[in-house]
Amino acid sequence: MALRVAFQMDPIETVDIDADSSFRIALEAQERGHELYVYTPEKLIFSEGRVMALARSVTLHKVKGAHVTFGAEEMLDLAQIDVVWLRQDPPFDMGYITTTHLLDMIHPATLVVNDPFWVRNYPEKLLVLKFPDLTPPTMIARDLATIRTFKAEHGDVILKPLYGNGGAGVFRLDPNDRNLASLYELFAGINREPLIVQKFLPAVAKGDKRIILVDGVAIGAINRVPAVGETRSNMHVGGRPERVAMTQRDHDICAAIGPLLREKGQIFVGIDVIGDYLTEINVTSPTGLQELERFDGVNGAKLIWEAIEARRTS
Repeated sequence: MALRVAFQMDPIETVDIDADSSFRIALEAQERGHELYVYTPEKLIFSEGRVMALARSVTLHKVKGAHVTFGAEEMLDLAQIDVVWLRQDPPFDMGYITTTHLLDMIHPATLVVNDPFWVRNYPEKLLVLKFPDLTPPTMIARDLATIRTFKAEHGDVILKPLYGNGGAGVFRLDPNDRNLASLYELFAGINREPLIVQKFLPAVAKGDKRIILVDGVAIGAINRVPAVGETRSNMHVGGRPERVAMTQRDHDICAAIGPLLREKGQIFVGIDVIGDYLTEINVTSPTGLQELERFDGVNGAKLIWEAIEARRTS
């Protein structure tokens, strides 16, 4: 059955078609005969009881620099759409949160992927707190003295913004570092949010594993190895993706978190595992589909659409 599908995402004309997961998902939808529209978050509108978007129909092409053909902009009633994808990148700020509230109004009659209520309530660095047995020692706090105590206890720590993404603003503070107060002042001058502090895991030198789950089931993993001189392994900041096998510990982690993800409508999720520890559960705009497909031949986009189509036809 052909579906009408709208993607709420950053401008599709600027994406890297060889790496972007949203593009791969949309291309798979097109190949399955679905009708595609795109709009950016600022084009989402509530007016007189209706949730709408100024959207454009698109046809996608696997041609660098000429990968999208747009139709004319039109006012789309999202209640008349079968599936809306919530795929813009964070920051997870009030603008982002507002879009989840608006999309809540049409879900589940229009299937929003991932479920916006739980995207809002389970952002990546907070959802992991439900699984303390799987994570490294972690603190969320805004009080500097409390953060100092945590660092004194664990010595080598990672300090990062609670709602950041792509490795931005992530700092390693080793036992000899003297910059905690300065970094705290920097973050405090930007916003009023708490910070997240985690014990540093030396195993990150061997890579930060991204495991992809579809409807709560692991479909494979890629490894992201930090560039020389870097602590961060995110591909946005130079991390090198490579093929990797899942360990029994990886499977145990996925078995522990999978049922909750499925229950809460989180169809496409990417978790981060360093060594034996779960560090993040990415539900807002996870990546890694294209790398997994290149390394292992796993068509994650196909599996995602099979899960969506099963919901739409049930």
